[in-house]
Amino acid sequence: MPAISFQSVSKTFPAKTAGSQPFTALNQISFDIAEGEFFGLLGPNGAGKTTLISILAGLTKASEGRVLVHGHDVQTDYAQARRMLGVVPQELVFDPFFSVREALRFQSGYFGVKHNDDWIDELLGHLGLSDKANANMRQLSGGMKRRVLVAQALVHKPRVIVLDEPTAGVDVELRQTLWQFIAKLNRDGHTVLLTTHYLEEAEALCGRLAMLKQGRVLALATTSELLKSASSNVLRFKLDGQLPAALANKARVTGRIVQFPAHDALDIENYLAAVRQAGLTAEDIEIRKADLEDVFLDVMAEGKS
Repeated sequence: MPAISFQSVSKTFPAKTAGSQPFTALNQISFDIAEGEFFGLLGPNGAGKTTLISILAGLTKASEGRVLVHGHDVQTDYAQARRMLGVVPQELVFDPFFSVREALRFQSGYFGVKHNDDWIDELLGHLGLSDKANANMRQLSGGMKRRVLVAQALVHKPRVIVLDEPTAGVDVELRQTLWQFIAKLNRDGHTVLLTTHYLEEAEALCGRLAMLKQGRVLALATTSELLKSASSNVLRFKLDGQLPAALANKARVTGRIVQFPAHDALDIENYLAAVRQAGLTAEDIEIRKADLEDVFLDVMAEGKS
């Protein structure tokens, strides 16, 4: 039995104004996530990732289809399905009137869990919150509040952990601490569903990935299969100056760093010659294997409607 099963899930929101059209956020999404998987859900803003997670968590109702968590329908068997889930939302939602420990105890109570201070202490230790246990939530920084959200999602020991952009806007220390702990839970048998815009995280952590765009699944495969599907290597160099439009249209430019897809040695020679002809000098030239970001951009480009 899958840990999570999305079965022909669609979600259409009604028209906001007279004369406008209804908006289809999800269109016939179907895939399963096996128990114990570390699964990544990728896509640009507006792809439907958060809508899909909201349906999974029971916060939004699908227009069509079903979602099951360990065989429990998230609508008709909501209590059992929700007990299986620990969801870390994007938004920093917290109760300003309680300490960290009190907030975790209250969260435990929602699931009927009592006398679990040993597990709460373990969570606080793994997430670097031990010295904040008695601090009021209002006193915490944004990064610390994010850690508390993770602890709240895990306090009832869910079998499935859902992380919706958990490291957005947080420091490197928290990212490393969080991934070490989540990877340990995954090794212990917990299923993890992750959405992130940090593609290097997805490449390092996820065994399998789905890529969404405009509410449709464009790619569904193991991470290694997706990386093997990359059509080329990448020519990478630094540049002072602006590329001519004809070259810029083929490149991925980030500040001074320029990257071109390179199928063979001739491609590399032609790109570098074109840069020289434009009166520019390429520095720190290297050839690298395509990474998940390259694959992601290729899939999104192929999926243009």
